[in-house]
Amino acid sequence: MGEGLKKRSEIEEKYKWNLEDLIPSKEAAEALAGEIEAEIPSYERFKGRLGESEKALFQYLVFDERLDEKLSRLLCYAQQKSDEDTSLGEAQALVSKARTLALKAMEASSFAEPEILSVPEEKMKQFLEEKELSGYRLVLLRLMAKREHMLSEAEERLLAGAGEMAETPSSVFTLFNNADIKFPPVKDENGVLTEVTHGKYGSLLESRDRSVREAAFHSYYSVYRQFANTVAAAFEGNLKQASFFARVRKYSSTRDFYLSANEIPEAVYDNLIEAVNKRLPSLHRYMALRKERLSLDRLHMYDLYAPMTADYDRKYPYEEAKKLIADGLKPLGEEYGKILQEGFSGRWIDVYENQGKRSGGYSIHTYGVHPYVLMSYDDSLNSVLTLAHEMGHSLHSWYSAKNQPYTYAGYRIFVAEVASTCNEVLLLKNLIGRAEDEKEREFLIGQLLERFRSTLFRQTLFAEFEWETHKMCWQGIPLTKDVLCKLYHQLNETYYGPDVEVDSDIDYEWERIPHFYRPFYVYQYATGFAAATAIAGRILAGDQAVLRGYFEFLKGGCSKNPVELLKLCGLDMEKPDVVNEAMDVFEALLNDLESCR
Repeated sequence: MGEGLKKRSEIEEKYKWNLEDLIPSKEAAEALAGEIEAEIPSYERFKGRLGESEKALFQYLVFDERLDEKLSRLLCYAQQKSDEDTSLGEAQALVSKARTLALKAMEASSFAEPEILSVPEEKMKQFLEEKELSGYRLVLLRLMAKREHMLSEAEERLLAGAGEMAETPSSVFTLFNNADIKFPPVKDENGVLTEVTHGKYGSLLESRDRSVREAAFHSYYSVYRQFANTVAAAFEGNLKQASFFARVRKYSSTRDFYLSANEIPEAVYDNLIEAVNKRLPSLHRYMALRKERLSLDRLHMYDLYAPMTADYDRKYPYEEAKKLIADGLKPLGEEYGKILQEGFSGRWIDVYENQGKRSGGYSIHTYGVHPYVLMSYDDSLNSVLTLAHEMGHSLHSWYSAKNQPYTYAGYRIFVAEVASTCNEVLLLKNLIGRAEDEKEREFLIGQLLERFRSTLFRQTLFAEFEWETHKMCWQGIPLTKDVLCKLYHQLNETYYGPDVEVDSDIDYEWERIPHFYRPFYVYQYATGFAAATAIAGRILAGDQAVLRGYFEFLKGGCSKNPVELLKLCGLDMEKPDVVNEAMDVFEALLNDLESCR
């Protein structure tokens, strides 16, 4: 067998994030947990008093916010320590403790929202006119908009207490997918037996050797096939808990429940699916071109990530990747570049995969501390793009936190993917522009087309699958593995078209998507990609108004609703125009690639 993954202790310090900036030590984390636990009972002193005066309400909001900030820091630290090595029981115990404290705080404060909502409208209007509450005006207005969905104090307490149980399906999936699951090894291009891991799977699918791609594909999904009944139970459990909370709060569906929380009209979701489905012939045309360029009689699902440019292979060492990203993001200005370098040199990033490390990549941020990035860098172009993507999230968080108070610093999920994807598009356009020859240019255009396929098309496929399964759960239809696999297979056939053999193994892909345990998240990758494509194009065209608006957007946090924030960049997400504009760019790139050679 090839060389296994390194232990965490074997990774150089400069390639590991510095969590001491967040909390100095495990002992300090335990002390913070004790401090939070001691403060939670103080919620009781506000009970029954929130409608007395604007001063009483202000004091409560300040207390709640400060405790929430402490909890956020503890939760981030605990989760990040666990993600470094998910097999460590000590880290898992800290995650459990932090989550329990968060739920205790939710339960102890469950009286607040019903009590605030019981304040007569006229009295609340007077409160909102007082200067003392000016910093919380939007928070209170947003709360008042939820009036019809709030329950009694006793019912709210019960719901808060049920939160811990509701996390079980997600916890089961996370431990299964990161700590327990193991895949059979496969032979690489040199005939050497190599491990298949979450981190390596992507690069194996990008192999030019078709036998390597096929072997990795079957290795990966043979294990998911084996555990399909178990994962289906966890998946259905997560949908059931979402349905429970949506019904209890009198929403028309789980989608209504989750989109309302982010102030997003449901029409945005429907428009996305409808617009993408209308343009599926473009994806089918791309699949036909991919089949031709790979000289295949039939395109299989394990061929979708293989580079189409023959004999072009380039590795991007991490140090080079940082330089390429800095150069590609120069259109965003000097200040942006300076903060980017601070992140690169200041150990914001946990770079390489190690034994037990959580798969995938993310950016995480808590107020008052710089953001962090987790990834598994493997010298591929995909890793370069992932790093640019996650740093886009991080700098969005940095700008929001520097320009907004704690109350409004956290931006909504709907806009979360815009800055990250804008970075990717800017970087790829720069790389295409500086390509040294036609072969490199063809390869890079193919990579940008792949971002469209894997983000705009594939995430919309996920969104359609998710919406269909939530509707079935709402209607009481049992979601067995056979039901889920059949639906997933049909969607893949529809999306990828007649030139793609939809292998039966792909039927189990839904099992491995962690974002399905954050209901109605994935569609935002697609809408965010569409918005980012428009913004990047306009910035590169020299539109200074859009550039200025973009930085106002980055600084905005949640001080406006997501639709209004994107209007700062000249985009109206309530219309299908932005998605269609992105589709036009996809077709133009496709024309460009067809003309190569």
